[in-house]
Amino acid sequence: MTNVFLYFDFNPFFKDASGAFSGNEISYSELNPEHFLIFENNNGSYNLYVSKYGSKKEVGVQPPAILELIIENYDKNIPEHRVAIRRYFE
Repeated sequence: MTNVFLYFDFNPFFKDASGAFSGNEISYSELNPEHFLIFENNNGSYNLYVSKYGSKKEVGVQPPAILELIIENYDKNIPEHRVAIRRYFE
């Protein structure tokens, strides 16, 4: 998974304080100033979300305005999972 995080420029994981991710660690990549892809580390299983915040400073601090689960239990070996994440960066 490290290669996925580096390739798509996800920041280092940090503990979510917003309550939106049950206090799990999250990592995000900025799509634009308001939209972000977020990986949630749920006991070694990664869930991928697309979200909307007022600014980057709110990620992990405030609940998102929009939060949509894209992939539960992301697996980089599944082609559909790789395609799903890539489409956001095209």
